[in-house]
Amino acid sequence: MEVIKPARLIVGLLKVLTKKTLLRRTLFYLTFDSLLIALSMYGAFYLRFEGIIPENLIKGMIIFILIALLVKIPMLHYEGLYKVSWSYVGIRELLSLAKSLFFGTFFFGTLLFIFRTYPLIAAFPRSILIIDFMLTFIFLGYFRCGKRIYLQYIRRVPTNGERVLIIGAGNTGEQIVRGMLTSKAYFPVGFLDDDRGKIGSTIHGIRVLGKREEISIIVKEYDVESILISMPSAPPRVIRETFDLGRAAGIKTIKIVPGLREIISGKITLADVKDVELEDLLGREQVEIDTEAIESYLNGKNILVTGASGSIGSELCKQILKFNPKILVALDQDETGLFWLKREIADSRILPVVGNIRDACKIDNLFFEFKPHVVFHAAAYKHVPVMEEHPDEAVKNNVFGTQVVGEASIKCGASKFILISTDKAVSPTSVMGTTKRLAEKVIVELNKRNCTTFAAVRFGNVLGSRGSVIPIFKEQIMKGGPVEVTHPEVKRYFMVTSEAVLLTLQAGAMAEGGEVFVLDMGEPLKIVELARGMIQLSGFEPDRDIPIVFTGLRRGEKLYEDLLTAEEGTDSTCHKKIFKARLNPGNNGLLEDLSKLKELCEERKSEEIISLMCRMIPTYKPAR
Repeated sequence: MEVIKPARLIVGLLKVLTKKTLLRRTLFYLTFDSLLIALSMYGAFYLRFEGIIPENLIKGMIIFILIALLVKIPMLHYEGLYKVSWSYVGIRELLSLAKSLFFGTFFFGTLLFIFRTYPLIAAFPRSILIIDFMLTFIFLGYFRCGKRIYLQYIRRVPTNGERVLIIGAGNTGEQIVRGMLTSKAYFPVGFLDDDRGKIGSTIHGIRVLGKREEISIIVKEYDVESILISMPSAPPRVIRETFDLGRAAGIKTIKIVPGLREIISGKITLADVKDVELEDLLGREQVEIDTEAIESYLNGKNILVTGASGSIGSELCKQILKFNPKILVALDQDETGLFWLKREIADSRILPVVGNIRDACKIDNLFFEFKPHVVFHAAAYKHVPVMEEHPDEAVKNNVFGTQVVGEASIKCGASKFILISTDKAVSPTSVMGTTKRLAEKVIVELNKRNCTTFAAVRFGNVLGSRGSVIPIFKEQIMKGGPVEVTHPEVKRYFMVTSEAVLLTLQAGAMAEGGEVFVLDMGEPLKIVELARGMIQLSGFEPDRDIPIVFTGLRRGEKLYEDLLTAEEGTDSTCHKKIFKARLNPGNNGLLEDLSKLKELCEERKSEEIISLMCRMIPTYKPAR
């Protein structure tokens, strides 16, 4: 058998110890902690006796050191101090260190008290405990801070990285610049902040150079290559102003840190930095919700979402899971969409089911199997021009599909049914909008049975939803244009997906039966301005680099969308962004009309379908 040479053994051990793993790091800190704890104990005796330690205590020094190791190392491990990345050590980690050493010292003193009758223990000066605690904290604290001190204050900041100007000198800006100082990819030239009190101060050696309005001057003076907006709580107006100032200064690369609603841990790193997106410029103020009210009807309940793989449906699934349902049934006829939804949401409580809401037998069986307490009905055909060509399919899906799911909810004893509606249902000029208005009428009628609480939530376009203008504009910009807008004056309401869904959940908590809730959509936005903004976001100039052309309104479209009809008004609710539409009570003959409508759909008589819908929804003005 070959004898392993000592040199080879040592080399092998060094390779193991130098390999960057959690085990290697833990062994490294355990070794040096043990040495420093031993040194602190000896130093405490040295200071206490002014360099002349009694012989009997010197002989017992090894015992005292072993006791110190026995009580302090486990406390350091218990506080998780062997899992911390000490490149980013801060006050929290030092407080954890102090806490662990305090309890270690306390247990040390307890052992001294228990064994106080032993001569060696009886000779142990109690003041040693205080001196040892202070020395151990100093030694271990400096040891752990050493890497950060080296990275941020001793090692020179590389100046060959991308020259970045940081907008916002708050807590987030401090976290960002700390990461940049340890990275070779970025060189922070300075901060800008509108707080006059911060101007001239430094953060980790990086100076606050001025206010946001001075961006163009600072960019030229410091050869800035990119801008990072580090203001997670700033309103969209401020973000837009900053973005425009950066573009006017000739900066092509402008990035941003996530908003407060996206920050979970409260800590920001360079990995969180992203490109400025349309939602950042057009987004609205953070939504305030009553989490207790929402949790009261979702927590521990069986929830079913139709259209679960769509833009609204998938966001509903994500937000509902935060309120701890028992199960979440995700129903959709798009099996590919459900596949990606399940991959994106790795949660055992979500149960994807492939099915068509028009299949009454399948829906009834599904509801009796899972017995959902709350149903969110987001499934619908929504593309206006397509539905103009296929009114029979629009009615079958949007009207009778809603009726099928609603009646199944009543049969299985569901407590609530929330319909996702649209502003296109108001004074509709399209088949799609009219079918959604009929769907609202259906759930109001079903609510009269006094079994399940039915309500609808009406809102406008959602930023970035599938088939909306935003992904279409993105594709056209990537191809070099032109960007096609239907009309220079066309306006639409827009809302961030997460905001729309959170307000929908809030409205569900407020529903008492038969309401059509209307969300505060803010001011409508010109689509041509949206196109210009997206072109600028892509680093181009509208009409110079990427042309914008006007193609004319398509059949069923109108210049402006309304959230209420001329006859409707609103009543305020307990939430400032949710209103309740005052509906026209006229719903007589709805069931008979629906029966006739179903016959016409089966016979595919498009003109007669349109004619009947005109009678059922008098405000419907078909563009034919």
